[in-house]
Amino acid sequence: MSHEEKKREEPRGTMLERLLARDRKTLARALTQVESGDTQAAELVAACRRSMAQQGWSRRAVRLGLTGAPGAGKSTLVEGLTRALRQRGRSVAVLAIDPSSPLTGGAILGDRIRMQSMAGEDGVFIRSMATRGHLGGVAAAAEDALTLIECAGWDVLLVETTGVGQGEVDVVPLVDAVALVLAPGMGDAVQAMKAGVLEIADVLALNKADRDGMDELEQEMAAAEALTETVTGRAPRTMVRTVATSGEGVDALLDALLAIACDRDGVRQQQSKQNAKQAADLRVSGPLRESGPQIDHLGIAVHSLDAAEGFYRALGLEPQPRETIAAERVRVTMLAAGESRIELLEATEAESSIARFVARRGEGLHHVALRVRDLDDVVARLRAQGVRLVNEQIQVGAGGHRYVFVHPASAHGVLLELVEAAH
Repeated sequence: MSHEEKKREEPRGTMLERLLARDRKTLARALTQVESGDTQAAELVAACRRSMAQQGWSRRAVRLGLTGAPGAGKSTLVEGLTRALRQRGRSVAVLAIDPSSPLTGGAILGDRIRMQSMAGEDGVFIRSMATRGHLGGVAAAAEDALTLIECAGWDVLLVETTGVGQGEVDVVPLVDAVALVLAPGMGDAVQAMKAGVLEIADVLALNKADRDGMDELEQEMAAAEALTETVTGRAPRTMVRTVATSGEGVDALLDALLAIACDRDGVRQQQSKQNAKQAADLRVSGPLRESGPQIDHLGIAVHSLDAAEGFYRALGLEPQPRETIAAERVRVTMLAAGESRIELLEATEAESSIARFVARRGEGLHHVALRVRDLDDVVARLRAQGVRLVNEQIQVGAGGHRYVFVHPASAHGVLLELVEAAH
């Protein structure tokens, strides 16, 4: 069997685990499969969505979109926003939708050329995706691509449209807030105000503010916003002056977009409460506040998931799809309970730790799980203090989360699980 055939034969679960472990090569390969229409790619995307659903997420990351005419400075603004987010301690993935090459059908790779200085940085992932003839400013596979990136644990997703005209409206359902990038000296600004791209913008980024004509552009846009308010009742949108090349106004633009992502109501907000919380956390100047560990879930060992699920359903808690963790010889289901969760555990083998626990003590509380930001750092500090760990190596569990158990002898009689929060 050839190397390529072996790669195609790899089970999806293995690839999902590597994706959840934030392996960049696996993510790049998965995106290629999705973009090329690989029949197995749909299975991986579905598995990612199930994994996020099991953890109570419909969207895991904050998504921000930038659109506008070619030459307005979108790519440079994307780079500036990326740097601002990195300064705030967040990982950033850029999905740049580029026109298709007439020769190869692939993306022209404009953003990866412009952002070479950041492409290799930890905490930054840049991917160009070709439109392949799809209209609306984004690629047909963009939604699936964003799902893969989210599942891989990136905090903020920046989506840049192709910049080809007034019909670039398909970015709206993909993101939580959209900035329309305008610049002086690019012709009659009124042309940008036709039905289409202007209507879907949440924030107007007036870029290249150091050039002549910015005052006139701002006045034209302000007049258009006032007219729209009179006719439709819609409040004028935020306008932010930026100079992407120097970074001027980039933080203000970022804060304006995050405010929209945080405060937007309706269907998108209902689908992504976790996203709104992350956006609110992001709206701080400078490095993000570090929150301490929080209770992630309570692990309860049971004889039968069927019987236990019936009880919790009667309480109004709906179990998530079950998952078998081969390494622990256990079958689990999660139940969302406010900000925390309940994990029900049923042994799959008589010699598993859960089976022994139930045989010795009966059904009951098995462990308490705390969610931490950086599991590797926490484990290193605990080891330095001589804390006894049940697992010498960090494990991957239900939903793809990374975890390690602290022995009750070091945790004052409690089996303590440390679970890494999504980054």
